[in-house]
Amino acid sequence: MNRMKSFCYASCLCLLCCLPQTALVAQGLSEAPSADGRIHNPMLWADVPDPDVIRVGDTFYLVSTTMHLMPGAPVMQSKDLKNWETVGYVFDRLTDSPKYDLQEGTVYGRGQWATSLKYHDGKFWALFAPNEGGPMSQTYICTAPKAEGPWTIHSRLRHFHDATLFFDNDGTPYVFYGTGEMCQLTRDLQNVVEGSNRHYFQREADERGLLEGTRVIKHNGTYYALLISQVFAPGRHRREVCYRTKDLNAPWEKKVILESDFGGFPYIGQGTIVDTPDGDWYGIIFQDRGGVGRVLTLSPVRWLDGWPMIGDEDGHVPEYMRPLVSGLPQTAIVCSDDFSADRLGLHWQWNHNPVDAAWSLTERPGYLRLKTSRVVPNLYLAPNTITQRMEGPMCRGAVALEISKMRDGDCAGFSAFNGDSGVLTIKKNGKKLTLEMSEQNVKLTDREKAVTAVDEKVVESVELAPKTTTIYLRIDGDFQARHNDAANFFYSLDGQQWTQIGSKNYRMIFDYRRFFMGSKFAIFCYATKKTGGYIDVNSFDYEKIEPQN
Repeated sequence: MNRMKSFCYASCLCLLCCLPQTALVAQGLSEAPSADGRIHNPMLWADVPDPDVIRVGDTFYLVSTTMHLMPGAPVMQSKDLKNWETVGYVFDRLTDSPKYDLQEGTVYGRGQWATSLKYHDGKFWALFAPNEGGPMSQTYICTAPKAEGPWTIHSRLRHFHDATLFFDNDGTPYVFYGTGEMCQLTRDLQNVVEGSNRHYFQREADERGLLEGTRVIKHNGTYYALLISQVFAPGRHRREVCYRTKDLNAPWEKKVILESDFGGFPYIGQGTIVDTPDGDWYGIIFQDRGGVGRVLTLSPVRWLDGWPMIGDEDGHVPEYMRPLVSGLPQTAIVCSDDFSADRLGLHWQWNHNPVDAAWSLTERPGYLRLKTSRVVPNLYLAPNTITQRMEGPMCRGAVALEISKMRDGDCAGFSAFNGDSGVLTIKKNGKKLTLEMSEQNVKLTDREKAVTAVDEKVVESVELAPKTTTIYLRIDGDFQARHNDAANFFYSLDGQQWTQIGSKNYRMIFDYRRFFMGSKFAIFCYATKKTGGYIDVNSFDYEKIEPQN
């Protein structure tokens, strides 16, 4: 690191979580196991929905949904199914509409959904379809020589909802999608084979709720399609079901392979299964957990009568799992950052497409500069808001902001960002500087996702000295069961003494009608009167906190 940071939380492993293994070895930290070395479910207690997981050699690769965040379709890797790190993205930005740029509407809760990941003929392949209408809904098929990229668009096809790409043993490509639908693709993956669209199963009479999120594998000559299922009726739980056949043109059988609640939260469903080099199998399935989003659980898979039954011997998700390999360095998908690198870390994502000319790591080396680029009325239309996930069971994120170059009308700060957000905002009005903690709620149209209103309740306001140059903002999150997904907000003028401000135990929520996403740490700077101002972000310090029992 190129300089001493202004403050920290004595969380060395977190500060090092994004360093490559060579850097860890150089610092004498080649092994950094957790307290007991086990995997504590949730395997990833953060918003990582709609997973697809594959193995190439001894490495597992996972892809997830990030919707309106850019770059999108994050690719994560692990060798032990415990320590995951983001190694790339399938795309930097989407450009089919100005809505991706927060203009003429938004794509909150839409954008990239349910990416499918495959490895075939020495290449990685990814298929995803934005959850949109019209030409914005076309399916992308992308390819790359390595999971890290570079990824390129190979073809564009019609929309396939919650689809999976599948290559048969002879290389024939298929797409399985929707509720029991499939089609064959041409060998070059450029078109659908005419007349190949069909239903490979029909819904049962009593299953009229959720039945989607298809993932397909082939094992011992049998095809298996895994889907999430939920009937919205009393006593009917979310679950993972499996359909199987030995012949794609023959009837498919069905079985429930997982129906388990876990950790004081409701039932689990949607994901996939993956094998190890030694022939063991694991299930990676997400669970809705309120304000933090949809988290990933890891379970053993037992093959019983040819069915991949997910869970322990009682069919439940276990609280603990043994990692596949022990003693590997700790990595993480949420990381501290001192912005000393010459490239933005892969742990960051922008809210919608960024304005590239309005941020920099080089104009002031060692700082992330966020510049205003257009006048906007509120946070939800602000370009270049930069985010990371929040994590359970508890987490703490803090930023050091240098604010001396803000202009009249500028707003900058730190947020627990979602459709309902808890926000710490520094406002510049003339020569007056104010710090506000507010609760903000965005109203969106159903079709265009256009922002029609933002209800803002200022809970507490503190006047800052006009010559204040640096301020420290902190958000603590608590996502334990029965703790109501609480966020608490703090500020400091020296990075040492913290003062709580605003709402105590602000409740973060998950709302599928607007963002459809877990809450994010978000750093922002936008103009409400004129452009030209900016802030310099000195650091983002992060700590994942385990409860003291």
